[in-house]
This record gives sequence, C-alpha cells and structure tokens, in this order.
Amino acid sequence: MSSQTLTIETETAGSLAQEVAARSGQNLNACYQCRRCAAGCPVGDDTGVTPDRLIRMVLLGDREAALNNLLVWQCVACYTCGTRCPNNIHTARITETLKQMVKEQHLEPMTPKVAYFHNAFLTSTSHFGRLNEMEFMGIYEIKNAQNELKKGGGIKAIIAELKNQMQLGKKMMKLKRMHFSIEKIKGLAEIKRLFAKAKK
Repeated sequence: MSSQTLTIETETAGSLAQEVAARSGQNLNACYQCRRCAAGCPVGDDTGVTPDRLIRMVLLGDREAALNNLLVWQCVACYTCGTRCPNNIHTARITETLKQMVKEQHLEPMTPKVAYFHNAFLTSTSHFGRLNEMEFMGIYEIKNAQNELKKGGGIKAIIAELKNQMQLGKKMMKLKRMHFSIEKIKGLAEIKRLFAKAKK
C-alpha cells in the first residue's frame, strides 16, 4: 500500500489536534506510531489510510487530508485498533468526530451513501430511541434518490437502487429483521435530551 508524504502545517497543527482530541475523548498525543492498529485494520488496505496515518494527519494539522480520506467514511468501528493500541486510542471515535466536522463544514462526503446511512440511522434513533427499519430505509433511499438526480443519474438509476433494496428488504423480512410496527423505548425523553446536548 503506497502512502503520501505528510508535512506539518504549523498554523493549524495544535488547534486541529486539540479539537479532535477534545471531541473524540482520545489522547492523540499518546500515539507513538507503533502501527499495531494498522496491522489489524480490516479496511486499511482498501482505504489507503490506516488508523496511525489518520492520527498523524491530525497531529500534523493537515485538516484537508484528515477530513477527506476514505477511512473516515469506511471505518467499520470494529474497535480492533483500540484493543491493540498500547495506549487505548480508539480510532473509531476519531473517525466519528471527523464525520461530524465534515457535516458541520458542509463538505461533500467522499462516500455519500455511507453519509446518508449514518444520517438516517441517527435520525430514526432520535425519533424512537431505537432503530425503526422502515423509517430508516425510507430516509436513506430518499437521500440516495436526491443524490442520483443531483448528479444526473436519472430515474433508471433510482429504480435500480430501489429494486436492489427491495430484494434486501425481502430477505430481512424472512429473517424477521424488518419490522413494520413502531416501537418506542420508555426513556425516550432522555434520549432526545442526549441528542440535543450532542448537537450543541
């Protein structure tokens, strides 16, 4: 796997590292690049960026590279990096923070479908305190359809996408993993307060 040369951005290095560390709750300065996380990352080869490289980007103040790389969007949050890290740094929490920063800055996500999936999951969970599959898939597909129209994919691309998702939906129903009923948790007000607090 080839890797780009990283250079320090003296004007932004400290502020970016402090912001990401504070928001993710991870001590980025404790990373000494042992690369144990890289050895276990299941998506590092596909994304071209391993957890150690991402942390280095942040520490060096390379905001553009830190916010615009595939690891941020394709990290599967398996927490292998954190369990292997001798200093208990969980890169999944860092990628989650960087996703939020991309949204706040209204930047185009590198993998739009992942961004739509992420947004639909959080939206549905904030409404019911748990995931409602029907609402979740509805929000996700509307976002996908809007994106296809925006980039000129046309109706055929949208229909093809819907057909694929309907096939998946049928399989999920057979396995009793797709529910039509709406279930709310008892402590929904508390969940809503947590979501409101996280947005501040």
